[in-house]
Amino acid sequence: METEIGGLRQSRSQCLQQGDFELSDVFYFSKKGFEAIVEDEVTQRFSSEELISWNLLTRTNYNFQYVSWRVTLIWVLGVFIRYCILLPLRVTLATIGISWLVIGATLVGQLPNSSAKRWLSELVHLVCCRICARALSSAIQYHNKENRPKKGGICVANHTSPIDIIILANDGCYAMVGQIHGGLMGVIQRAMVRACPHVWFERSEMRDRHLVTKRLTEHVSDKTKLPILIFPEGTCINNTSVMMFKKGSFEIGGTIYPVAIKYDPQFGDAFWNSSKHSMVSYLLRMMTSWALKCNVWYLPPVTREEGEDAVHFANRVKSAIAKQGGLVELDWDGGLKRDRVKESFKEEQQKNYSKIIVGEHNSFQKTTN
Repeated sequence: METEIGGLRQSRSQCLQQGDFELSDVFYFSKKGFEAIVEDEVTQRFSSEELISWNLLTRTNYNFQYVSWRVTLIWVLGVFIRYCILLPLRVTLATIGISWLVIGATLVGQLPNSSAKRWLSELVHLVCCRICARALSSAIQYHNKENRPKKGGICVANHTSPIDIIILANDGCYAMVGQIHGGLMGVIQRAMVRACPHVWFERSEMRDRHLVTKRLTEHVSDKTKLPILIFPEGTCINNTSVMMFKKGSFEIGGTIYPVAIKYDPQFGDAFWNSSKHSMVSYLLRMMTSWALKCNVWYLPPVTREEGEDAVHFANRVKSAIAKQGGLVELDWDGGLKRDRVKESFKEEQQKNYSKIIVGEHNSFQKTTN
Protein backbone atom coordinates (compact mmCIF):
# COMPACT_ATOMS: atom_id res chain seq x y z
CA MET A 1 0.00 0.00 0.00
CA GLU A 2 2.69 2.47 1.02
CA THR A 3 4.72 1.91 -2.16
CA GLU A 4 1.78 2.28 -4.55
CA ILE A 5 0.38 5.36 -2.85
CA GLY A 6 3.85 6.87 -2.86
CA GLY A 7 4.02 6.31 -6.60
CA LEU A 8 0.78 8.22 -7.10
CA ARG A 9 2.20 11.15 -5.14
CA GLN A 10 5.48 11.44 -7.01
CA SER A 11 4.22 14.21 -9.25
CA ARG A 12 3.03 16.27 -6.28
CA SER A 13 4.98 18.83 -4.34
CA GLN A 14 7.25 17.69 -1.54
CA CYS A 15 4.96 19.30 1.04
CA LEU A 16 1.91 17.40 -0.12
CA GLN A 17 3.84 14.14 -0.30
CA GLN A 18 4.61 14.32 3.40
CA GLY A 19 1.65 13.36 5.53
CA ASP A 20 -1.28 15.20 3.94
CA PHE A 21 -4.32 13.51 2.47
CA GLU A 22 -4.33 13.65 -1.31
CA LEU A 23 -7.35 13.08 -3.54
CA SER A 24 -5.12 10.96 -5.76
CA ASP A 25 -4.91 8.40 -2.94
CA VAL A 26 -8.47 7.45 -3.86
CA PHE A 27 -7.18 5.98 -7.13
CA TYR A 28 -5.27 3.32 -5.19
CA PHE A 29 -8.38 2.09 -3.39
CA SER A 30 -10.45 2.31 -6.59
CA LYS A 31 -7.85 0.26 -8.40
CA LYS A 32 -7.87 -2.39 -5.68
CA GLY A 33 -11.66 -2.47 -5.78
CA PHE A 34 -11.75 -3.07 -9.53
CA GLU A 35 -9.05 -5.75 -9.20
CA ALA A 36 -11.07 -7.50 -6.51
CA ILE A 37 -14.07 -7.65 -8.84
CA VAL A 38 -12.20 -8.68 -11.99
CA GLU A 39 -9.68 -11.01 -10.34
CA ASP A 40 -11.65 -12.24 -7.35
CA GLU A 41 -9.43 -14.52 -5.23
CA VAL A 42 -12.25 -15.70 -3.00
CA THR A 43 -15.41 -16.68 -4.90
CA GLN A 44 -13.47 -18.47 -7.64
CA ARG A 45 -12.21 -20.87 -4.95
CA PHE A 46 -15.77 -22.09 -4.47
CA SER A 47 -16.31 -23.24 -8.05
CA SER A 48 -14.89 -26.30 -9.76
CA GLU A 49 -11.31 -26.19 -10.96
CA GLU A 50 -10.95 -25.61 -14.70
CA LEU A 51 -9.45 -28.46 -16.72
CA ILE A 52 -6.89 -28.08 -19.48
CA SER A 53 -8.56 -30.81 -21.53
CA TRP A 54 -11.99 -32.46 -21.55
CA ASN A 55 -12.29 -35.61 -19.40
CA LEU A 56 -15.40 -37.03 -21.13
CA LEU A 57 -17.53 -36.41 -18.03
CA THR A 58 -19.67 -33.36 -18.73
CA ARG A 59 -21.10 -31.59 -21.76
CA THR A 60 -21.98 -27.91 -21.94
CA ASN A 61 -23.43 -25.42 -24.40
CA TYR A 62 -21.19 -22.65 -23.08
CA ASN A 63 -19.15 -21.30 -26.03
CA PHE A 64 -20.45 -24.27 -28.00
CA GLN A 65 -18.51 -25.29 -31.09
CA TYR A 66 -19.08 -28.14 -33.49
CA VAL A 67 -17.96 -31.48 -32.09
CA SER A 68 -17.53 -34.44 -34.40
CA TRP A 69 -19.89 -37.41 -34.13
CA ARG A 70 -16.91 -39.56 -33.12
CA VAL A 71 -16.39 -37.53 -29.94
CA THR A 72 -20.13 -37.61 -29.23
CA LEU A 73 -20.14 -41.41 -29.66
CA ILE A 74 -17.24 -41.74 -27.23
CA TRP A 75 -19.08 -39.59 -24.70
CA VAL A 76 -22.27 -41.67 -25.01
CA LEU A 77 -20.21 -44.84 -24.55
CA GLY A 78 -18.64 -43.29 -21.45
CA VAL A 79 -22.09 -42.48 -20.03
CA PHE A 80 -23.15 -46.11 -20.51
CA ILE A 81 -20.02 -47.43 -18.79
CA ARG A 82 -20.22 -44.98 -15.87
CA TYR A 83 -23.96 -45.23 -15.18
CA CYS A 84 -24.80 -48.80 -16.19
CA ILE A 85 -21.64 -50.66 -15.13
CA LEU A 86 -19.58 -48.64 -12.64
CA LEU A 87 -22.46 -47.04 -10.69
CA PRO A 88 -24.23 -50.30 -9.66
CA LEU A 89 -20.93 -51.85 -8.59
CA ARG A 90 -19.93 -48.78 -6.59
CA VAL A 91 -23.32 -48.46 -4.87
CA THR A 92 -23.07 -52.14 -3.89
CA LEU A 93 -19.60 -51.66 -2.41
CA ALA A 94 -20.64 -48.51 -0.55
CA THR A 95 -23.67 -50.31 0.90
CA ILE A 96 -21.48 -53.18 2.06
CA GLY A 97 -18.92 -50.83 3.60
CA ILE A 98 -21.49 -48.74 5.50
CA SER A 99 -23.45 -51.82 6.66
CA TRP A 100 -20.31 -53.53 7.95
CA LEU A 101 -19.26 -50.34 9.70
CA VAL A 102 -22.59 -50.03 11.55
CA ILE A 103 -22.82 -53.73 12.44
CA GLY A 104 -19.14 -54.16 13.28
CA ALA A 105 -18.87 -51.00 15.38
CA THR A 106 -22.07 -51.91 17.26
CA LEU A 107 -20.78 -55.39 18.09
CA VAL A 108 -17.33 -54.15 19.13
CA GLY A 109 -19.00 -51.50 21.27
CA GLN A 110 -20.51 -54.25 23.46
CA LEU A 111 -17.05 -55.41 24.57
CA PRO A 112 -15.45 -54.09 27.78
CA ASN A 113 -12.75 -51.44 27.42
CA SER A 114 -9.44 -53.12 26.72
CA SER A 115 -6.59 -53.20 24.25
CA ALA A 116 -8.42 -55.96 22.34
CA LYS A 117 -11.48 -53.72 21.91
CA ARG A 118 -9.34 -50.85 20.62
CA TRP A 119 -7.60 -53.18 18.16
CA LEU A 120 -10.89 -54.58 16.87
CA SER A 121 -12.39 -51.09 16.62
CA GLU A 122 -9.47 -49.83 14.54
CA LEU A 123 -9.66 -52.94 12.35
CA VAL A 124 -13.40 -52.44 11.69
CA HIS A 125 -12.93 -48.74 10.87
CA LEU A 126 -9.95 -49.41 8.60
CA VAL A 127 -11.56 -52.26 6.63
CA CYS A 128 -14.87 -50.46 6.14
CA CYS A 129 -13.22 -47.19 5.06
CA ARG A 130 -11.12 -49.10 2.53
CA ILE A 131 -14.25 -50.70 1.11
CA CYS A 132 -15.87 -47.25 0.81
CA ALA A 133 -12.72 -45.94 -0.87
CA ARG A 134 -12.95 -48.77 -3.41
CA ALA A 135 -16.56 -47.75 -4.03
CA LEU A 136 -15.17 -44.49 -5.45
CA SER A 137 -12.43 -46.25 -7.47
CA SER A 138 -9.88 -44.37 -5.40
CA ALA A 139 -6.26 -44.36 -6.49
CA ILE A 140 -4.39 -42.83 -3.55
CA GLN A 141 -0.67 -42.37 -3.14
CA TYR A 142 0.60 -41.69 0.37
CA HIS A 143 3.95 -39.99 0.87
CA ASN A 144 6.23 -39.83 3.92
CA LYS A 145 4.34 -42.45 5.92
CA GLU A 146 6.83 -42.13 8.75
CA ASN A 147 5.08 -38.86 9.62
CA ARG A 148 1.61 -40.39 10.01
CA PRO A 149 -0.36 -38.93 12.93
CA LYS A 150 0.12 -40.74 16.22
CA LYS A 151 -2.25 -41.26 19.13
CA GLY A 152 -2.79 -38.24 21.35
CA GLY A 153 -2.08 -35.84 18.48
CA ILE A 154 -4.12 -33.58 16.19
CA CYS A 155 -4.21 -34.14 12.43
CA VAL A 156 -5.01 -31.00 10.41
CA ALA A 157 -5.52 -31.01 6.65
CA ASN A 158 -6.83 -28.85 3.84
CA HIS A 159 -10.48 -29.50 3.03
CA THR A 160 -11.96 -30.19 -0.40
CA SER A 161 -14.71 -32.71 0.20
CA PRO A 162 -16.38 -34.87 2.86
CA ILE A 163 -14.55 -37.69 1.12
CA ASP A 164 -11.32 -36.33 2.64
CA ILE A 165 -12.22 -38.34 5.75
CA ILE A 166 -12.37 -41.60 3.77
CA ILE A 167 -9.13 -40.76 1.99
CA LEU A 168 -7.24 -40.31 5.27
CA ALA A 169 -9.03 -43.11 7.15
CA ASN A 170 -8.02 -45.46 4.33
CA ASP A 171 -4.46 -45.34 5.70
CA GLY A 172 -5.09 -44.97 9.43
CA CYS A 173 -7.75 -44.50 12.08
CA TYR A 174 -8.83 -41.12 13.44
CA ALA A 175 -11.22 -39.74 16.02
CA MET A 176 -13.79 -37.60 14.24
CA VAL A 177 -15.08 -34.26 15.48
CA GLY A 178 -18.44 -32.88 14.45
CA GLN A 179 -22.09 -32.22 15.09
CA ILE A 180 -24.59 -34.96 15.84
CA HIS A 181 -26.91 -35.59 12.89
CA GLY A 182 -30.14 -37.46 12.38
CA GLY A 183 -31.11 -40.08 9.81
CA LEU A 184 -28.55 -42.47 8.34
CA MET A 185 -25.64 -40.25 9.37
CA GLY A 186 -26.89 -40.32 12.96
CA VAL A 187 -27.08 -44.13 12.92
CA ILE A 188 -23.47 -44.31 11.69
CA GLN A 189 -22.30 -41.79 14.30
CA ARG A 190 -23.96 -43.63 17.18
CA ALA A 191 -22.46 -46.94 16.06
CA MET A 192 -18.97 -45.49 15.65
CA VAL A 193 -18.91 -43.79 19.05
CA ARG A 194 -19.77 -47.09 20.79
CA ALA A 195 -16.55 -48.66 19.50
CA CYS A 196 -14.25 -45.64 19.46
CA PRO A 197 -14.15 -42.35 21.43
CA HIS A 198 -15.16 -39.92 18.68
CA VAL A 199 -16.07 -36.38 19.71
CA TRP A 200 -19.67 -35.55 18.75
CA PHE A 201 -21.48 -32.38 19.84
CA GLU A 202 -25.08 -31.31 19.95
CA ARG A 203 -25.97 -28.30 17.79
CA SER A 204 -26.23 -26.05 20.87
CA GLU A 205 -22.87 -27.25 22.21
CA MET A 206 -21.05 -26.40 18.96
CA ARG A 207 -21.56 -22.71 19.75
CA ASP A 208 -19.95 -23.08 23.18
CA ARG A 209 -16.31 -22.55 22.30
CA HIS A 210 -15.04 -23.27 25.81
CA LEU A 211 -16.91 -26.58 25.98
CA VAL A 212 -15.57 -27.67 22.59
CA THR A 213 -12.00 -26.75 23.59
CA LYS A 214 -12.37 -28.61 26.90
CA ARG A 215 -13.63 -31.80 25.23
CA LEU A 216 -10.86 -31.75 22.64
CA THR A 217 -8.17 -31.02 25.25
CA GLU A 218 -9.34 -33.97 27.35
CA HIS A 219 -9.16 -36.21 24.28
CA VAL A 220 -5.65 -35.08 23.30
CA SER A 221 -4.32 -35.49 26.85
CA ASP A 222 -5.08 -39.25 26.69
CA LYS A 223 -2.23 -40.78 24.67
CA THR A 224 -4.16 -44.03 24.17
CA LYS A 225 -6.88 -42.34 22.08
CA LEU A 226 -6.78 -41.95 18.32
CA PRO A 227 -5.52 -38.68 16.81
CA ILE A 228 -8.23 -36.09 16.22
CA LEU A 229 -8.93 -35.22 12.58
CA ILE A 230 -9.74 -31.53 12.04
CA PHE A 231 -10.16 -29.39 8.92
CA PRO A 232 -9.33 -25.86 10.16
CA GLU A 233 -10.65 -24.08 7.04
CA GLY A 234 -14.19 -24.89 8.17
CA THR A 235 -15.52 -25.28 4.62
CA CYS A 236 -14.69 -27.02 1.34
CA ILE A 237 -12.29 -25.28 -1.07
CA ASN A 238 -11.84 -26.35 -4.70
CA ASN A 239 -8.36 -27.86 -4.13
CA THR A 240 -6.51 -25.01 -5.84
CA SER A 241 -5.72 -23.09 -2.65
CA VAL A 242 -5.65 -23.13 1.13
CA MET A 243 -7.65 -20.46 2.94
CA MET A 244 -7.45 -19.15 6.49
CA PHE A 245 -7.11 -21.74 9.26
CA LYS A 246 -9.32 -21.12 12.28
CA LYS A 247 -7.15 -20.66 15.35
CA GLY A 248 -9.31 -22.80 17.66
CA SER A 249 -7.64 -26.04 16.56
CA PHE A 250 -4.25 -24.62 17.48
CA GLU A 251 -5.18 -23.42 20.96
CA ILE A 252 -5.74 -26.94 22.28
CA GLY A 253 -2.08 -27.78 22.68
CA GLY A 254 -0.34 -31.04 21.86
CA THR A 255 1.40 -32.10 18.67
CA ILE A 256 0.02 -31.04 15.30
CA TYR A 257 0.40 -33.42 12.34
CA PRO A 258 -0.11 -31.43 9.09
CA VAL A 259 -1.42 -33.32 6.06
CA ALA A 260 -1.65 -32.01 2.49
CA ILE A 261 -4.29 -33.51 0.15
CA LYS A 262 -4.20 -32.83 -3.58
CA TYR A 263 -6.75 -34.35 -5.99
CA ASP A 264 -6.28 -34.88 -9.71
CA PRO A 265 -9.45 -33.45 -11.35
CA GLN A 266 -8.69 -35.16 -14.65
CA PHE A 267 -10.62 -38.28 -13.62
CA GLY A 268 -13.28 -36.64 -11.43
CA ASP A 269 -13.83 -33.40 -9.56
CA ALA A 270 -13.78 -34.11 -5.80
CA PHE A 271 -14.81 -30.58 -4.78
CA TRP A 272 -18.18 -30.31 -3.04
CA ASN A 273 -19.96 -27.03 -3.60
CA SER A 274 -22.45 -27.33 -0.73
CA SER A 275 -24.35 -24.21 -1.81
CA LYS A 276 -25.02 -25.71 -5.24
CA HIS A 277 -25.19 -29.49 -4.77
CA SER A 278 -26.86 -31.57 -2.07
CA MET A 279 -24.93 -34.44 -0.49
CA VAL A 280 -26.94 -37.01 -2.46
CA SER A 281 -26.33 -35.35 -5.83
CA TYR A 282 -22.66 -34.88 -4.96
CA LEU A 283 -22.18 -38.56 -4.09
CA LEU A 284 -24.00 -39.55 -7.28
CA ARG A 285 -21.65 -37.33 -9.28
CA MET A 286 -18.62 -38.87 -7.56
CA MET A 287 -19.83 -42.43 -8.14
CA THR A 288 -20.35 -41.70 -11.83
CA SER A 289 -16.89 -40.22 -12.28
CA TRP A 290 -14.09 -42.25 -13.80
CA ALA A 291 -12.01 -42.47 -10.65
CA LEU A 292 -10.80 -40.53 -7.63
CA LYS A 293 -7.07 -39.95 -7.85
CA CYS A 294 -5.17 -38.02 -5.22
CA ASN A 295 -1.88 -37.62 -3.40
CA VAL A 296 -1.53 -37.36 0.37
CA TRP A 297 1.58 -35.97 2.03
CA TYR A 298 2.26 -36.49 5.74
CA LEU A 299 4.33 -33.55 6.93
CA PRO A 300 6.67 -33.62 9.95
CA PRO A 301 4.86 -33.01 13.27
CA VAL A 302 5.05 -29.48 14.69
CA THR A 303 4.38 -27.90 18.07
CA ARG A 304 3.66 -24.38 19.16
CA GLU A 305 6.85 -22.42 19.73
CA GLU A 306 7.51 -20.42 22.86
CA GLY A 307 5.87 -16.99 22.64
CA GLU A 308 3.97 -17.94 19.45
CA ASP A 309 0.25 -17.21 19.47
CA ALA A 310 -2.37 -19.49 17.94
CA VAL A 311 -2.87 -17.32 14.84
CA HIS A 312 0.81 -17.37 13.84
CA PHE A 313 1.00 -21.09 14.60
CA ALA A 314 -2.02 -21.74 12.35
CA ASN A 315 -0.50 -19.66 9.55
CA ARG A 316 2.79 -21.54 9.84
CA VAL A 317 1.04 -24.88 9.48
CA LYS A 318 -1.11 -23.57 6.61
CA SER A 319 1.98 -22.37 4.71
CA ALA A 320 3.63 -25.78 5.06
CA ILE A 321 0.52 -27.57 3.73
CA ALA A 322 0.12 -25.15 0.82
CA LYS A 323 3.77 -25.46 -0.18
CA GLN A 324 3.77 -29.25 -0.09
CA GLY A 325 0.48 -29.64 -1.95
CA GLY A 326 1.29 -27.03 -4.61
CA LEU A 327 -1.69 -24.94 -3.49
CA VAL A 328 -2.14 -21.16 -3.45
CA GLU A 329 -1.99 -19.73 0.07
CA LEU A 330 -4.72 -17.18 0.81
CA ASP A 331 -5.38 -15.13 3.95
CA TRP A 332 -9.14 -14.92 3.34
CA ASP A 333 -11.62 -16.64 5.62
CA GLY A 334 -13.48 -19.53 3.98
CA GLY A 335 -16.58 -18.25 5.76
CA LEU A 336 -16.82 -15.60 3.03
CA LYS A 337 -18.41 -18.38 1.00
CA ARG A 338 -21.67 -17.46 2.72
CA ASP A 339 -21.00 -14.39 4.88
CA ARG A 340 -20.06 -10.77 4.25
CA VAL A 341 -16.54 -9.45 4.73
CA LYS A 342 -15.82 -8.89 8.41
CA GLU A 343 -15.64 -5.31 9.62
CA SER A 344 -12.23 -6.08 11.13
CA PHE A 345 -10.83 -6.61 7.61
CA LYS A 346 -12.04 -3.17 6.55
CA GLU A 347 -10.73 -1.57 9.75
CA GLU A 348 -7.32 -3.15 9.19
CA GLN A 349 -6.97 -1.42 5.80
CA GLN A 350 -8.13 1.86 7.34
CA LYS A 351 -5.53 1.55 10.11
CA ASN A 352 -2.77 0.81 7.59
CA TYR A 353 -3.65 3.93 5.61
CA SER A 354 -3.80 6.03 8.79
CA LYS A 355 -0.32 4.82 9.75
CA ILE A 356 1.01 5.98 6.40
CA ILE A 357 -0.51 9.45 6.84
CA VAL A 358 0.57 9.84 10.47
CA GLY A 359 4.01 8.33 9.91
CA GLU A 360 4.80 10.59 6.96
CA HIS A 361 3.46 13.62 8.80
CA ASN A 362 5.70 12.94 11.81
CA SER A 363 8.78 12.34 9.67
CA PHE A 364 8.08 15.57 7.74
CA GLN A 365 7.85 17.57 10.98
CA LYS A 366 11.17 16.16 12.19
CA THR A 367 12.78 17.10 8.87
CA THR A 368 11.48 20.68 8.96
CA ASN A 369 12.49 21.14 12.59
